Amino acid sequence: MRVYFDNAATTPLDPEVLKEMYKVMEGQFGNPSSIHAHGREARTLIERARKTIANLLHTSPAEIFFTSGGTEADNTAIKCGIVDHGLKHAITSRLEHHAVLHTLEAMEKTGIIKLSYVDTDHKGNIDYAHLEKLLQDNERSFVSLMHANNEIGTLTDIERVGDLCEQYNALFHSDTVQTMGHFTHDLSKLKVHFLVCSAHKLHGPKGVGFLHINHRIKIKPMIHGGSQERNMRGGTENVYGIAGLAKSLELAYAEMEEHRAHVQGIKTYMIEQLKAEIPGIGFNGEIDPDKSLYTVLNVSFPEMEMADMLLFNLDIAGISASGGSACSSGTDIGSHVLGAIGANPSRASVRFSFSKYSTKDEVDYTVAKLKDVCLVKA
Repeated sequence: MRVYFDNAATTPLDPEVLKEMYKVMEGQFGNPSSIHAHGREARTLIERARKTIANLLHTSPAEIFFTSGGTEADNTAIKCGIVDHGLKHAITSRLEHHAVLHTLEAMEKTGIIKLSYVDTDHKGNIDYAHLEKLLQDNERSFVSLMHANNEIGTLTDIERVGDLCEQYNALFHSDTVQTMGHFTHDLSKLKVHFLVCSAHKLHGPKGVGFLHINHRIKIKPMIHGGSQERNMRGGTENVYGIAGLAKSLELAYAEMEEHRAHVQGIKTYMIEQLKAEIPGIGFNGEIDPDKSLYTVLNVSFPEMEMADMLLFNLDIAGISASGGSACSSGTDIGSHVLGAIGANPSRASVRFSFSKYSTKDEVDYTVAKLKDVCLVKA
Protein backbone atom coordinates (compact mmCIF):
# COMPACT_ATOMS: atom_id res chain seq x y z
CA MET A 1 0.00 0.00 0.00
CA ARG A 2 1.23 3.52 -0.80
CA VAL A 3 0.12 6.30 1.56
CA TYR A 4 0.66 10.01 0.95
CA PHE A 5 0.41 11.96 4.21
CA ASP A 6 2.58 14.93 3.25
CA ASN A 7 -0.04 17.28 1.82
CA ALA A 8 1.34 20.28 3.74
CA ALA A 9 4.44 19.94 1.56
CA THR A 10 2.49 19.63 -1.68
CA THR A 11 -0.81 18.20 -2.86
CA PRO A 12 -1.58 15.98 -5.85
CA LEU A 13 -2.95 17.80 -8.86
CA ASP A 14 -6.74 17.67 -9.11
CA PRO A 15 -7.81 15.97 -12.39
CA GLU A 16 -10.10 18.90 -13.17
CA VAL A 17 -7.18 21.30 -12.76
CA LEU A 18 -5.02 19.17 -15.05
CA LYS A 19 -7.80 19.16 -17.65
CA GLU A 20 -8.03 22.96 -17.50
CA MET A 21 -4.27 23.38 -17.81
CA TYR A 22 -3.99 20.91 -20.67
CA LYS A 23 -6.62 22.82 -22.61
CA VAL A 24 -4.56 25.99 -22.25
CA MET A 25 -1.26 24.29 -23.12
CA GLU A 26 -2.74 22.75 -26.21
CA GLY A 27 -4.61 25.69 -27.67
CA GLN A 28 -3.83 28.99 -25.92
CA PHE A 29 -0.08 29.27 -26.24
CA GLY A 30 0.19 32.93 -27.22
CA ASN A 31 2.31 35.44 -25.32
CA PRO A 32 -0.12 37.58 -23.25
CA SER A 33 1.90 40.69 -24.10
CA SER A 34 1.40 40.24 -27.85
CA ILE A 35 -1.30 42.34 -29.48
CA HIS A 36 -2.39 39.75 -32.05
CA ALA A 37 -5.26 37.31 -31.59
CA HIS A 38 -3.19 34.55 -30.00
CA GLY A 39 -1.79 36.99 -27.46
CA ARG A 40 -5.19 38.52 -26.74
CA GLU A 41 -6.63 35.06 -26.02
CA ALA A 42 -3.90 34.40 -23.46
CA ARG A 43 -4.37 37.83 -21.90
CA THR A 44 -8.11 37.27 -21.63
CA LEU A 45 -7.50 33.95 -19.88
CA ILE A 46 -5.19 35.59 -17.31
CA GLU A 47 -7.64 38.37 -16.55
CA ARG A 48 -10.50 35.91 -16.28
CA ALA A 49 -8.46 33.93 -13.74
CA ARG A 50 -7.65 37.10 -11.81
CA LYS A 51 -11.33 37.99 -11.66
CA THR A 52 -12.28 34.48 -10.51
CA ILE A 53 -9.80 34.67 -7.63
CA ALA A 54 -10.83 38.21 -6.69
CA ASN A 55 -14.51 37.27 -6.60
CA LEU A 56 -13.82 34.30 -4.31
CA LEU A 57 -11.85 36.52 -1.91
CA HIS A 58 -14.29 39.46 -2.11
CA THR A 59 -11.71 41.88 -3.40
CA SER A 60 -10.87 43.74 -6.61
CA PRO A 61 -8.95 42.06 -9.46
CA ALA A 62 -6.59 45.06 -9.26
CA GLU A 63 -5.38 43.75 -5.88
CA ILE A 64 -4.29 40.31 -7.18
CA PHE A 65 -0.77 39.92 -8.58
CA PHE A 66 0.42 36.57 -9.91
CA THR A 67 3.80 35.26 -8.71
CA SER A 68 5.89 32.10 -8.91
CA GLY A 69 4.52 30.97 -5.54
CA GLY A 70 4.44 31.72 -1.83
CA THR A 71 8.12 32.45 -1.31
CA GLU A 72 8.23 35.16 -3.96
CA ALA A 73 4.99 36.63 -2.68
CA ASP A 74 6.28 36.70 0.91
CA ASN A 75 9.58 38.28 -0.14
CA THR A 76 7.87 40.93 -2.25
CA ALA A 77 5.43 41.87 0.50
CA ILE A 78 8.11 42.07 3.19
CA LYS A 79 10.93 43.77 1.30
CA CYS A 80 8.81 46.22 -0.66
CA GLY A 81 6.35 46.87 2.16
CA ILE A 82 9.15 47.80 4.57
CA VAL A 83 11.46 49.70 2.22
CA ASP A 84 8.85 51.58 0.20
CA HIS A 85 7.05 52.76 3.34
CA GLY A 86 10.24 53.67 5.20
CA LEU A 87 9.54 51.34 8.11
CA LYS A 88 12.32 50.68 10.62
CA HIS A 89 10.68 48.07 12.85
CA ALA A 90 9.17 44.66 12.14
CA ILE A 91 7.35 42.14 14.31
CA THR A 92 7.11 38.42 13.64
CA SER A 93 7.23 35.13 15.57
CA ARG A 94 9.96 32.51 15.74
CA LEU A 95 7.49 29.99 14.28
CA GLU A 96 7.18 31.55 10.82
CA HIS A 97 8.12 29.83 7.59
CA HIS A 98 11.72 30.50 6.54
CA ALA A 99 10.45 32.49 3.54
CA VAL A 100 9.42 35.06 6.15
CA LEU A 101 12.01 34.56 8.91
CA HIS A 102 15.08 34.51 6.68
CA THR A 103 13.89 37.57 4.78
CA LEU A 104 13.33 39.61 7.93
CA GLU A 105 16.55 38.37 9.53
CA ALA A 106 18.52 39.40 6.45
CA MET A 107 16.96 42.86 6.57
CA GLU A 108 17.85 43.20 10.25
CA LYS A 109 21.42 42.04 9.61
CA THR A 110 21.92 44.77 7.02
CA GLY A 111 20.51 47.41 9.37
CA ILE A 112 17.28 48.11 7.48
CA ILE A 113 15.05 47.19 10.41
CA LYS A 114 15.00 46.31 14.08
CA LEU A 115 13.26 42.94 14.42
CA SER A 116 11.08 41.95 17.40
CA TYR A 117 9.62 38.52 18.12
CA VAL A 118 6.18 38.17 19.67
CA ASP A 119 5.91 35.61 22.45
CA THR A 120 4.23 32.25 21.79
CA ASP A 121 3.17 29.49 24.17
CA HIS A 122 4.10 25.79 24.13
CA LYS A 123 1.40 25.07 21.56
CA GLY A 124 2.40 27.87 19.22
CA ASN A 125 -0.35 30.34 20.14
CA ILE A 126 0.43 34.04 19.75
CA ASP A 127 0.51 36.21 22.89
CA TYR A 128 -1.76 39.02 21.68
CA ALA A 129 -1.08 41.18 24.74
CA HIS A 130 2.64 41.04 23.97
CA LEU A 131 1.94 41.84 20.32
CA GLU A 132 0.04 44.95 21.37
CA LYS A 133 2.89 45.99 23.68
CA LEU A 134 5.38 45.65 20.83
CA LEU A 135 3.13 47.79 18.64
CA GLN A 136 2.78 50.39 21.41
CA ASP A 137 6.46 50.57 22.33
CA ASN A 138 7.90 50.95 18.85
CA GLU A 139 7.56 53.25 15.89
CA ARG A 140 5.27 52.27 13.03
CA SER A 141 5.78 48.55 12.45
CA PHE A 142 5.53 45.90 9.78
CA VAL A 143 3.82 42.79 11.21
CA SER A 144 4.23 39.37 9.58
CA LEU A 145 2.29 36.50 11.18
CA MET A 146 1.09 33.39 9.39
CA HIS A 147 -2.52 32.22 9.49
CA ALA A 148 -1.67 28.58 10.26
CA ASN A 149 1.68 27.09 11.11
CA ASN A 150 2.90 24.73 8.42
CA GLU A 151 4.55 22.32 10.87
CA ILE A 152 2.23 22.13 13.88
CA GLY A 153 -1.02 23.50 12.45
CA THR A 154 -1.75 26.05 15.20
CA LEU A 155 -4.02 28.85 13.94
CA THR A 156 -3.49 32.56 14.51
CA ASP A 157 -6.51 34.85 14.83
CA ILE A 158 -5.59 37.09 11.90
CA GLU A 159 -8.79 39.11 12.34
CA ARG A 160 -7.58 40.08 15.82
CA VAL A 161 -4.09 40.81 14.53
CA GLY A 162 -5.56 42.94 11.75
CA ASP A 163 -7.57 44.98 14.24
CA LEU A 164 -4.46 45.61 16.36
CA CYS A 165 -2.45 46.62 13.31
CA GLU A 166 -5.13 49.07 12.25
CA GLN A 167 -5.22 50.54 15.76
CA TYR A 168 -1.48 51.19 15.73
CA ASN A 169 -1.15 52.10 12.04
CA ALA A 170 1.01 49.04 11.27
CA LEU A 171 1.28 47.20 7.97
CA PHE A 172 0.09 43.59 8.23
CA HIS A 173 1.33 40.71 6.07
CA SER A 174 0.02 37.18 6.58
CA ASP A 175 1.44 34.03 5.01
CA THR A 176 -1.79 32.18 4.18
CA VAL A 177 -0.17 29.47 2.07
CA GLN A 178 -1.45 26.65 4.29
CA THR A 179 -4.99 27.99 4.70
CA MET A 180 -5.81 29.34 1.25
CA GLY A 181 -8.53 27.09 -0.17
CA HIS A 182 -9.08 25.45 3.22
CA PHE A 183 -10.60 28.50 4.94
CA THR A 184 -12.55 31.40 3.47
CA HIS A 185 -10.77 34.75 3.32
CA ASP A 186 -13.09 37.72 2.99
CA LEU A 187 -10.79 40.58 2.05
CA SER A 188 -13.63 43.09 2.16
CA LYS A 189 -13.57 42.65 5.96
CA LEU A 190 -10.11 41.32 6.87
CA LYS A 191 -7.74 44.17 7.77
CA VAL A 192 -4.66 42.86 5.99
CA HIS A 193 -2.30 44.63 3.60
CA PHE A 194 -0.58 41.58 2.09
CA LEU A 195 -1.80 38.00 1.79
CA VAL A 196 -0.27 35.13 -0.21
CA CYS A 197 -1.18 31.89 -1.98
CA SER A 198 0.74 29.00 -3.54
CA ALA A 199 -1.32 26.83 -5.89
CA HIS A 200 0.36 23.52 -5.17
CA LYS A 201 -0.92 23.54 -1.59
CA LEU A 202 -4.53 23.26 -2.83
CA HIS A 203 -4.30 20.65 -5.60
CA GLY A 204 -3.02 23.14 -8.15
CA PRO A 205 0.27 23.28 -10.08
CA LYS A 206 3.71 24.09 -8.66
CA GLY A 207 5.45 27.30 -9.63
CA VAL A 208 2.51 29.69 -9.43
CA GLY A 209 0.75 31.70 -6.75
CA PHE A 210 -0.43 35.21 -6.05
CA LEU A 211 0.11 38.17 -3.77
CA HIS A 212 -2.85 40.24 -2.62
CA ILE A 213 -1.88 43.88 -2.11
CA ASN A 214 -4.50 46.06 -0.45
CA HIS A 215 -5.43 49.02 -2.65
CA ARG A 216 -4.83 51.45 0.22
CA ILE A 217 -1.06 51.01 -0.01
CA LYS A 218 1.41 51.19 -2.86
CA ILE A 219 4.73 49.42 -3.37
CA LYS A 220 7.33 49.43 -6.12
CA PRO A 221 8.05 46.27 -8.14
CA MET A 222 10.62 43.80 -6.84
CA ILE A 223 11.16 42.21 -10.28
CA HIS A 224 11.89 44.69 -13.05
CA GLY A 225 11.54 43.96 -16.74
CA GLY A 226 8.44 44.17 -18.87
CA SER A 227 5.11 45.72 -18.04
CA GLN A 228 3.45 42.50 -16.90
CA GLU A 229 1.16 42.49 -13.85
CA ARG A 230 0.42 46.17 -14.34
CA ASN A 231 4.15 47.02 -14.22
CA MET A 232 4.53 45.22 -10.86
CA ARG A 233 6.28 42.00 -11.92
CA GLY A 234 8.36 41.77 -15.07
CA GLY A 235 8.47 38.47 -16.94
CA THR A 236 6.18 36.52 -19.25
CA GLU A 237 3.27 35.13 -17.27
CA ASN A 238 2.85 31.42 -16.50
CA VAL A 239 -0.42 31.27 -18.40
CA TYR A 240 -1.38 27.63 -17.91
CA GLY A 241 -0.18 27.76 -14.30
CA ILE A 242 -2.41 30.77 -13.64
CA ALA A 243 -5.35 28.95 -15.22
CA GLY A 244 -4.66 25.97 -12.96
CA LEU A 245 -4.38 28.20 -9.89
CA ALA A 246 -7.76 29.82 -10.54
CA LYS A 247 -9.39 26.45 -11.19
CA SER A 248 -7.93 24.90 -8.03
CA LEU A 249 -9.15 27.79 -5.85
CA GLU A 250 -12.57 27.71 -7.51
CA LEU A 251 -12.88 23.98 -6.78
CA ALA A 252 -11.62 24.43 -3.22
CA TYR A 253 -14.28 27.04 -2.43
CA ALA A 254 -17.05 25.01 -4.06
CA GLU A 255 -16.15 21.87 -2.09
CA MET A 256 -14.76 23.43 1.10
CA GLU A 257 -17.35 22.39 3.68
CA GLU A 258 -17.50 18.82 2.40
CA HIS A 259 -13.73 18.48 2.30
CA ARG A 260 -13.25 20.13 5.68
CA ALA A 261 -15.62 17.65 7.32
CA HIS A 262 -13.91 14.73 5.61
CA VAL A 263 -10.34 15.80 6.38
CA GLN A 264 -11.12 16.76 9.99
CA GLY A 265 -12.68 13.32 10.36
CA ILE A 266 -9.48 11.68 9.10
CA LYS A 267 -7.35 13.75 11.47
CA THR A 268 -9.58 13.01 14.48
CA TYR A 269 -9.61 9.31 13.63
CA MET A 270 -5.81 9.21 13.47
CA ILE A 271 -5.52 10.97 16.84
CA GLU A 272 -7.87 8.38 18.37
CA GLN A 273 -6.04 5.42 16.81
CA LEU A 274 -2.62 6.65 17.83
CA LYS A 275 -3.76 7.19 21.42
CA ALA A 276 -5.29 3.71 21.50
CA GLU A 277 -2.37 1.85 19.90
CA ILE A 278 0.84 3.62 20.99
CA PRO A 279 1.30 4.31 24.73
CA GLY A 280 2.88 7.65 25.54
CA ILE A 281 2.00 9.27 22.23
CA GLY A 282 1.81 13.06 22.21
CA PHE A 283 1.06 15.91 19.82
CA ASN A 284 2.88 19.15 19.04
CA GLY A 285 0.80 22.28 18.65
CA GLU A 286 -2.95 22.60 18.98
CA ILE A 287 -5.24 19.68 18.13
CA ASP A 288 -8.48 21.42 19.16
CA PRO A 289 -10.46 21.65 15.87
CA ASP A 290 -11.29 25.31 16.58
CA LYS A 291 -7.64 26.25 17.08
CA SER A 292 -5.79 24.16 14.52
CA LEU A 293 -5.47 23.60 10.81
CA TYR A 294 -7.49 20.48 10.04
CA THR A 295 -5.02 19.24 7.43
CA VAL A 296 -2.00 19.00 9.78
CA LEU A 297 -1.19 16.67 12.68
CA ASN A 298 2.27 16.80 14.29
CA VAL A 299 2.88 13.65 16.32
CA SER A 300 5.43 13.33 19.13
CA PHE A 301 6.55 9.74 19.69
CA PRO A 302 7.84 8.22 22.94
CA GLU A 303 11.60 7.72 23.19
CA MET A 304 12.59 4.76 21.06
CA GLU A 305 15.54 2.95 19.58
CA MET A 306 16.66 4.40 16.22
CA ALA A 307 14.36 7.39 16.50
CA ASP A 308 16.27 9.08 13.68
CA MET A 309 15.25 6.23 11.37
CA LEU A 310 11.50 6.64 11.89
CA LEU A 311 10.83 8.59 8.69
CA PHE A 312 13.07 6.24 6.73
CA ASN A 313 11.20 3.22 8.03
CA LEU A 314 7.87 4.83 7.18
CA ASP A 315 9.15 5.47 3.67
CA ILE A 316 10.22 1.82 3.34
CA ALA A 317 6.67 0.88 4.37
CA GLY A 318 5.29 3.09 1.57
CA ILE A 319 4.21 5.98 3.80
CA SER A 320 5.22 9.54 2.92
CA ALA A 321 5.34 12.03 5.80
CA SER A 322 7.63 14.80 7.06
CA GLY A 323 9.79 15.49 10.08
CA GLY A 324 8.53 19.03 10.55
CA SER A 325 8.74 21.42 7.61
CA ALA A 326 9.18 19.69 4.26
CA CYS A 327 11.09 22.72 2.99
CA SER A 328 13.98 21.64 5.24
CA SER A 329 13.66 17.88 4.79
CA GLY A 330 16.89 16.07 4.01
CA THR A 331 18.97 18.31 6.30
CA ASP A 332 20.33 17.53 9.75
CA ILE A 333 18.97 20.76 11.20
CA GLY A 334 16.16 20.26 13.68
CA SER A 335 12.82 22.01 13.28
CA HIS A 336 13.02 25.67 14.33
CA VAL A 337 9.29 25.55 15.10
CA LEU A 338 9.55 22.61 17.50
CA GLY A 339 12.57 24.23 19.11
CA ALA A 340 10.70 27.50 19.60
CA ILE A 341 7.75 25.83 21.38
CA GLY A 342 10.08 23.80 23.61
CA ALA A 343 9.29 20.36 22.22
CA ASN A 344 11.31 17.51 23.77
CA PRO A 345 14.30 16.95 21.42
CA SER A 346 14.63 13.31 22.54
CA ARG A 347 11.23 12.46 21.09
CA ALA A 348 10.90 11.90 17.36
CA SER A 349 8.27 14.11 15.72
CA VAL A 350 6.47 13.43 12.45
CA ARG A 351 4.09 15.71 10.58
CA PHE A 352 1.20 13.86 8.96
CA SER A 353 -0.86 16.08 6.67
CA PHE A 354 -4.07 15.13 4.91
CA SER A 355 -6.15 16.02 1.87
CA LYS A 356 -9.53 15.27 0.36
CA TYR A 357 -8.02 12.06 -1.03
CA SER A 358 -6.95 10.68 2.38
CA THR A 359 -8.80 7.65 3.79
CA LYS A 360 -9.30 5.87 7.11
CA ASP A 361 -7.83 2.72 5.57
CA GLU A 362 -4.61 4.67 5.04
CA VAL A 363 -4.70 5.74 8.69
CA ASP A 364 -5.17 2.14 9.83
CA TYR A 365 -2.26 1.00 7.68
CA THR A 366 -0.03 3.83 8.95
CA VAL A 367 -0.81 3.25 12.61
CA ALA A 368 -0.16 -0.50 12.21
CA LYS A 369 3.23 0.20 10.61
CA LEU A 370 4.07 2.72 13.32
CA LYS A 371 3.47 0.05 15.94
CA ASP A 372 5.92 -2.19 14.07
CA VAL A 373 8.68 0.36 13.57
CA CYS A 374 8.51 2.43 16.76
CA LEU A 375 10.09 -0.15 19.09
CA VAL A 376 8.64 1.80 21.99
CA LYS A 377 10.61 1.44 25.20
CA ALA A 378 8.74 0.10 28.19
